[in-house]
Amino acid sequence: MRVTVCQWPESHQAIERAWERLIEHVRAERSALLVLPEMPFSPWLARSREFNAAHWEAAVDAHQRWDARMSEAGSAAIVGTRPYTFGNERLCAAFIWEADTGSRAAHANSRIRNEEGAWERGWYAPAPADFTPAQAAGAEVGFLISLELWDLTEASRYGAEGVQLLITPRAGGAACGKWLDAGVAAASSAGAFGLSSTRAGASADSGGEGWIIDPQGQLLARTTESKPFVTAELDLGQVRHVRSPQHPDLPTMSSTSAT
Repeated sequence: MRVTVCQWPESHQAIERAWERLIEHVRAERSALLVLPEMPFSPWLARSREFNAAHWEAAVDAHQRWDARMSEAGSAAIVGTRPYTFGNERLCAAFIWEADTGSRAAHANSRIRNEEGAWERGWYAPAPADFTPAQAAGAEVGFLISLELWDLTEASRYGAEGVQLLITPRAGGAACGKWLDAGVAAASSAGAFGLSSTRAGASADSGGEGWIIDPQGQLLARTTESKPFVTAELDLGQVRHVRSPQHPDLPTMSSTSAT
């Protein structure tokens, strides 16, 4: 199975060109799955401390409009997150787009930040914890959005449930090794491949690189500023079901939202 992750520009003006280049890459690489970062089709809302209803609605509308362009990726399934309004509640939730079914909501983010550059709690609420596997591109997938990546108990549970791909859309800033360490720990705890794409430059402390990690915790590929899209061929037969409660050590997470 061929998968693509990316390092996404923060500039709203750069999104159109980045999408065109990304689609060229995905089609040339014959990717079956494309991972996008958090809320890729609008400015990073949580950069501002104050909620703005007009900006929220504009972001919701922008992500809905981009649904019409997902088919440009050919047969590839596409996953990421987007802003959703459910009744009176605003959430950041994963979506899965596939040619046969269109876009559907999946797991909603249950652990959100409230710090400089990521004032998420003013924009959307943490969802009730519900880590239910989903299907994308014929694979069993589990979402660990942003800070959820640090919950190795849920990573292990995903592994025990047969998840093959751990998917982590992020909103990132400068490269931060502790986030890659968390990705390695989660993949090895689940015995699954870890895939992450990020918005580079969105916030100050979440890591600016996308990655692909194998079930043993080995880094297969990572994005850079000069190489913002990377693809790898995955052998899903490498996935092992992990039921052990033992987890690799993780560095301390400084975010006040992590506790």
